[in-house]
Amino acid sequence: MKTSDFFYDLPQELIAQKPVEPRDSSRLMVLDKKTGEVEHKHFYDICDYLEEGDCLILNDTRVLPARIYGVKEGTGAHVEFLLLNHVENDVWEVLAGPGKRAKEGTQFTFGDGIMRAKIIEVLANGNRIAQFSYEGSNFYDALDRVGEMPLPHYITEKLENKERYQTVYSRELGSAAAPTAGLHFTPELLDKIRAKGVKIGFVTLHVGLGTFRPVKAEKIEDHKMHSEHYSIPKETAEIINSTKAAGKKVVAVGTTCCRTLESVCQVKGEVCEYDDWTSIFIYPGYEFKCIDALITNFHLPESTLIMLVSAFCGYEKTMNAYKIAVDERYRFFSFGDAMIIVDRNNDKGE
Repeated sequence: MKTSDFFYDLPQELIAQKPVEPRDSSRLMVLDKKTGEVEHKHFYDICDYLEEGDCLILNDTRVLPARIYGVKEGTGAHVEFLLLNHVENDVWEVLAGPGKRAKEGTQFTFGDGIMRAKIIEVLANGNRIAQFSYEGSNFYDALDRVGEMPLPHYITEKLENKERYQTVYSRELGSAAAPTAGLHFTPELLDKIRAKGVKIGFVTLHVGLGTFRPVKAEKIEDHKMHSEHYSIPKETAEIINSTKAAGKKVVAVGTTCCRTLESVCQVKGEVCEYDDWTSIFIYPGYEFKCIDALITNFHLPESTLIMLVSAFCGYEKTMNAYKIAVDERYRFFSFGDAMIIVDRNNDKGE
């Protein structure tokens, strides 16, 4: 298939700039995986599509306030760093801009001296390796004082509350972007889901900025995926396997959960306790090995994420659902509305 097959027209005003309040008041499109039929609900209705004995799998990664602004020592020239990957100790791979100011050996100051960095290597791809020092004894405390949330480029309004770009269950620091399908859940809604007899399990996949990288290859199979680190605890593996054994649904919240579960099945042949890096690319033709239903937001045209959704639901049904979403004025992307893709007429819980 061609990348252009996944293009759709999206009016600029449908790109959500702010999250709705409360979180679970966002709209929810219910897309029947088998028939392609669509219902229009709100996210707080999600319980209606979960059955006793199902399991809901969430990504508990926490977004780093990874965008920091500082000055070059000696000249005072302004610089922006975006933390990408933790290398070791206080050493990070960063994206520096303007790059010409971040030559090897150059030093920078952030937050009036709260944090400092020295460039120790310039990589072939243009990223930098930086050694950080900081006030206090904890890197993340210092980063929290000077950093801003690395919102996607299509969000142009300032986020007043950092926690609105975190899920309510986030706990494992390490992401450069939020697992946005999870932003709709509230603690009360999760309690309601548990009370219905739905088991909840957590995995961790630290979302990289590559998730926003456009597919530039003409043929989708020529696209090279970025790599992200994930881990699955024993408890979650047991929840998933017992759900499968009982003939109930495994519901993945977000493409990150989907990629995590499908990755471990691809490597190990089953869901088990595991820790690894994945660069799995899921597009039409892929045979799913774990998930039965998917909760996800509406994704960018020609992105790997809309390709994953098309692989799960079918190309024609997915693109038609997106056309309906545009016509019905759904809100798109990170702070936008959600959809659940589930087989309504052959529900495993019925």
